[in-house]
Amino acid sequence: MAVRKFKPTTPGQRHKIIGTFSEITASVPEKSLVCGKRSSGGRNTTGKMTVRYIGGGHKQKYRFIDFKREKDGIPAVVKTIEYDPNRSARIALLFYADGEKRYIIAPNGLEVGATLMSGAEAAPEVGNALPLQNIPVGTVIHNIELRPGQGGILVRSAGNFAQLTSREGRYCVIKLPSGETRQILSACKATVGSVGNSDHALESSGKAGRSRWLGRRPHNRGVVMNPHDHPMGGGEGRQSGGHPRSRTGLYAKGKKTRAPKKQSNKYIIERANKK
Repeated sequence: MAVRKFKPTTPGQRHKIIGTFSEITASVPEKSLVCGKRSSGGRNTTGKMTVRYIGGGHKQKYRFIDFKREKDGIPAVVKTIEYDPNRSARIALLFYADGEKRYIIAPNGLEVGATLMSGAEAAPEVGNALPLQNIPVGTVIHNIELRPGQGGILVRSAGNFAQLTSREGRYCVIKLPSGETRQILSACKATVGSVGNSDHALESSGKAGRSRWLGRRPHNRGVVMNPHDHPMGGGEGRQSGGHPRSRTGLYAKGKKTRAPKKQSNKYIIERANKK
């Protein structure tokens, strides 16, 4: 995949950089794998706004993605590579030998016509899902489970990948994109390869309107608010500010917020690299 830059014919085109969509092979999703998606506007079930700066945006349909990959031993053929408005990665439509259709996250290098497998007997090739205990050390992986059968919840966004670095008893040691190194049960599944659409990080919206299309409303800073509205607000001119903190007073910029007695702390070997 590559990105497109535009001639500065308008202010919105001047800084706009978007993907080429050259790998997309279908423009209409599989009807049996989509459903309507209602937007909340940042409001909860009682109508109270609980998340600010959300609202509007283009209507979207949700695509059901198979994160579990539990159809072991049944080969599947990649039918299409499609765009998904709900995530940064592309998705691939699989046609299984038993007639079932499912979407998966499309890894880098996956092409239409390729045959994929899942399960312990699958080969450690791009797009195949198998338990960590069957994946060779040093392999690049994504869509990683934290509990067996739960479905992949780690490393799913565009261009991301983790690496299986070693094994320690019942656990495998994984280096995550954040730089964190942690243990994960060897029975957990992962998909071989890195997530596709790696040039997503190079994209630039070019104008505020593209954020509105994504359902993001204008975000105003705390220092421009009144003291009643934000801890960093108030003051004549630019006298306000102080230590960066959230609207509720929680310190930002470096304060550790992870629970000190969290159960998963014992599985973390090395924390993410701090800048």
